Amino acid sequence: MKNTVLSARILKMSESATLAMTKKSRELKAQGLDVINLSIGEPDFNVPDFIKDAAKKAIDDNFSFYPPVAGYPQLRKAVSDKLKRDNQLDYAPEQIVVSTGAKQAIANVFLATLNPGDEVIVPAPYWVSYTELIKLAEGVPVYVSGTIETEFKISPEQIEAAITPRTKAFIFSSPNNPSGMLYSYNELQSLAKMFARHPEVLVISDEIYELINFVGKSTSIGIFDEIKEQTVIINGLSKAFAMTGWRLGYSATSIELAKAIEKVQGQITSAANAVSQIAAVTALQVDPTECKELTMMKSAFKERRDYVLKRFGDIPGIRPNNPEGAFYVFPNIEQLFGKSDGQSIIKDDNDLSLYLLNKALVALVPGSAFGDPNCIRFSYATSMENIQKAMDRIEKAILELK
Repeated sequence: MKNTVLSARILKMSESATLAMTKKSRELKAQGLDVINLSIGEPDFNVPDFIKDAAKKAIDDNFSFYPPVAGYPQLRKAVSDKLKRDNQLDYAPEQIVVSTGAKQAIANVFLATLNPGDEVIVPAPYWVSYTELIKLAEGVPVYVSGTIETEFKISPEQIEAAITPRTKAFIFSSPNNPSGMLYSYNELQSLAKMFARHPEVLVISDEIYELINFVGKSTSIGIFDEIKEQTVIINGLSKAFAMTGWRLGYSATSIELAKAIEKVQGQITSAANAVSQIAAVTALQVDPTECKELTMMKSAFKERRDYVLKRFGDIPGIRPNNPEGAFYVFPNIEQLFGKSDGQSIIKDDNDLSLYLLNKALVALVPGSAFGDPNCIRFSYATSMENIQKAMDRIEKAILELK
């Protein structure tokens, strides 16, 4: 097919780096190689039984017809109740739109709000799909960078300096993918005060990793009244409930924007999967602080994080950050640039990722995919056995670089 058949929109888009590396690792596995895939952010736990039971009952109860585009009323109410109970956020069910995953919820927001040339400020490092979804909606991503020294966080001053007459939105995640960093209450309050001076800027808060944090309770920027009307909350069930394949996310925002999001979704996918929606009602009605399955998963993630940090700390040339949430470590690898094992020269993060894939049979994602070419992303959302084996292989391969 000639490129002239394809739209300029699709030609400008990049393939998801995480999915590309996962695809490559699966191809090597198909060749019989023992590849450990640490490139994808997918919990290795099974969905809790009480959620599976709710899904089975939904099938038996014949939830097999088209749901309302914005989601079943009982699910939108469950989301509203959850936001009030867990996050102190007051959104009516009519302000909730349920989508086929949080990724679609974000795409809906951009398609509903961006005009060609509108700018969206994106703190780096960022989740790989933010920038491509902005481009899909014909917007322009504007990057503001944090570093390992600032825990990959950015300041209100940095953001305000990037605001122009074309700025339409700001999107961020806390806990963050890929760094695992977490904005504190005071840091979010400072951001909110700054955004209150710019009511024309939409604040999109991706809180998908909210329940996977190791320092207590995550704070939502939406709690600050002065920016509530310009805030969009994005969340879902993929990470905390290990429901990645169930594809269930949601947005919460103003009535006006919620109606626009519903309008967009109605022309693309219509409603999210009926059975997933009914099961999600049961999941969201559970207080996460009292759910043994969620407590077990978070405890396992913390144990894995601590192990990975200890191992990385013993490998020369790798400087790990100290993630407070999610299930990633985003170590700085600049000291390895220019080194070689006699065959491969590590010129950048892409070279190191390919070197570790081919030499150690460990799939990671280059940091440049997230806006920071001095790092790589290591996902510890897999078994401790796999992590130990992967760290042994990584250490051996890195020590061969001189």
